[in-house]
Amino acid sequence: MEHAMIDNTPLPDLADAVCALEGAQVGEPRQLLGHQCIDGSWYVILYKPGALAVEVQFATHTCIAQRYSDSEVFIAPAQAEFVPYQLRVTYPEAVVVQADPFCLPLGLSATDLYYFRQGTEQQAQRHLGAHMMTLQGHRGVRFSVWAPNALAVSVTGDFNHWDSRQHPMARVEDSGVWAIFIPDVAPGQCYKYHIRTLSGEALLKADPYAFATELPPNTASRVSAVTLPKALDEQSYEQRERRNAIDAAISIYELHIGSWRRTADNQFLNYRELAAQLIPYVEEMGFTHIQLMPVSEFPFDGSWGYQSTGLFAPTSRFGSGDDFAYFCAQCRAHNIGVLIDWVPGHFPADAHGLGRFDGTHLYEHADHRQGYHPDWHTYIYNYERQEVRSFLTSSASFWLEQYGVDGLRVDAVASMLYLDYSREHGQWLANHLGGRENLGAIACLQQINSVCYGRNRGIMMVAEESTAWPGVTQTTDSGGLGFGFKWNMGWMNDSLRYMQLDPIYRQYHHHDMTFSMVYAYSENYILPLSHDEVVHGKGSLLSKMPGDSWQQHANLRAYLGFMWAHPGKKLLFMGGEFAQQREWDHNYALDWHLLDDPAHQGMQRWVKCLNQLYRSYPALHENDCDERGFRWLDGNNSQQSIYSFVRIANSLPQVVLAVVNMTPQVHHDFRIGVPHAGSYRVIANSDESQYFGSGVRVCAERPANEQPLLSEPLPWHGQSQSISICVPPLACVYLLWEAPDHE
Repeated sequence: MEHAMIDNTPLPDLADAVCALEGAQVGEPRQLLGHQCIDGSWYVILYKPGALAVEVQFATHTCIAQRYSDSEVFIAPAQAEFVPYQLRVTYPEAVVVQADPFCLPLGLSATDLYYFRQGTEQQAQRHLGAHMMTLQGHRGVRFSVWAPNALAVSVTGDFNHWDSRQHPMARVEDSGVWAIFIPDVAPGQCYKYHIRTLSGEALLKADPYAFATELPPNTASRVSAVTLPKALDEQSYEQRERRNAIDAAISIYELHIGSWRRTADNQFLNYRELAAQLIPYVEEMGFTHIQLMPVSEFPFDGSWGYQSTGLFAPTSRFGSGDDFAYFCAQCRAHNIGVLIDWVPGHFPADAHGLGRFDGTHLYEHADHRQGYHPDWHTYIYNYERQEVRSFLTSSASFWLEQYGVDGLRVDAVASMLYLDYSREHGQWLANHLGGRENLGAIACLQQINSVCYGRNRGIMMVAEESTAWPGVTQTTDSGGLGFGFKWNMGWMNDSLRYMQLDPIYRQYHHHDMTFSMVYAYSENYILPLSHDEVVHGKGSLLSKMPGDSWQQHANLRAYLGFMWAHPGKKLLFMGGEFAQQREWDHNYALDWHLLDDPAHQGMQRWVKCLNQLYRSYPALHENDCDERGFRWLDGNNSQQSIYSFVRIANSLPQVVLAVVNMTPQVHHDFRIGVPHAGSYRVIANSDESQYFGSGVRVCAERPANEQPLLSEPLPWHGQSQSISICVPPLACVYLLWEAPDHE
């Protein structure tokens, strides 16, 4: 093979180019590096910091490139017509043969980014971020990032010794996106974007579209060979549709992965270990769904995931994306739904994150009255910016499609909807109509829900929305936000306030427990007893209950019995099912040793019983969101603090009668009106000894609780029939009526 030397050949003037390269300020690298024409002559121009020598290997000959002055730039002669070549670079520690990225295509065009710029892209992660691919026979990674106001952008990582000068990116026409294809980069390698702002500041940013990250507290992104998700089979779709339907029994177990359980040496369980331990437990307890607090990558453990910097990356604390996919697949295999918390309301101000991404307020509003959250000291997304809408819409779709989760619980929706949320007069800007509604956020949420439901059959989108905003669960076609369900924060606040009262005072606050039925069918509600109620000095659910230890457990059993009979789907935070005593602390596992205590065993059995009944009897779940499914028998008995009502099925003649006594007083010969003549069988009594109750029987004069009660033609509570029972202390009782041919 012929070798050509150019040591004595006059070199073109590249002083300005060298200066730009050395300062990582090259905005148009393809006009400087690679195959270039300078003053009528053609060259291959290379920038190889640390290289001792560089050879340009063509098919027919090899040129030894000449170093330009004392710089890191090397130049070799070339023909006018481009001929493919590879490089042989000699470093002090190795000789590397590689392709020249500046002679390879970007693998991305402005056409690919059209919908991204329009704000309607549903899979922006296909075009942005780091993607393994093969271009012109070379295996490598295409990097692309949106930074429209940057002076220059480069990729820096362990594959180039974190040298921000080696791989400057090129603008993809006028899209605001920068891209480069780098051969030989492998999965698992770390990288960031080095962004030179218009003011000359140098920023190191993690990839907003990264599929994987370093283990915190490190903050680099990782190249991940994410594979296309395998489509669910028909059986899986049908199962998902059934378990997420509005008339389904939906009982959600909310948990924080890092503190549900830990290893013997106080280390996190990984996603696969979690699957092995959590799924059997959830099945045994009878929950239908698992809701994970945010799994998208976040820098600070103490944020619990609600300040995310990686909206496309499962947190590496618990394993890889493949590990998380395994967890989700195992849940599906056991017909357990998976919901994840997703946070589009704000993002943290960490230096490597989205804030001032290209030196300007790119993802957030420039005006702090709209772009900064005073409570959480975080940035607020600019929902009116089209590329931000594409980013958020794509993230929501990604979790549903890539990992097959059943749905998203969208955090802090109220903070998105109101421009004056948590702001005093003069601290917020009205919309163009003069109102306080965040019109951009409303449109963004509607778009997200429309896209997610349109692309994913049988999912459920859930809003944590704490105000009376109308139409949260109405369709977007009718002007609603388009969610499937909404947390009933009003029920939660009212009922917890009531339960914390000494029973002697409850008669004066009786309607705290009935007011929720005034609006119970205005939305499709989930009743939440979430992590928010057991942190920040609020104590555990058990510690909120008044009285001595026995009374606290009895109160909590009665409360949960009331909740499971009340219209609405159910959500319980981990530990609540066995009456965790101390307030939740994300640094430690739950106190599983409490299950050595009969009182805590009894609580766990009671929750298991409630889930079993809720799933078994259509009367308790079919009409959770339909007013035909509920009727008060007596909601006004404040003197005795007793609530009685019925739940009614649609699919068969079935009624469940619930009686809840919120005082320690036993009531003998207590008469209750019933909607049908016939027999009423006790199916649950929270005061049974197996639940650590006092053992008072509902049918005190009968030899066994299981023997049904027969109604009498004695009008009561506006009903033509009635029964007489014994009401246990601080207890909840369910009685079942079914038509004779269904008993």
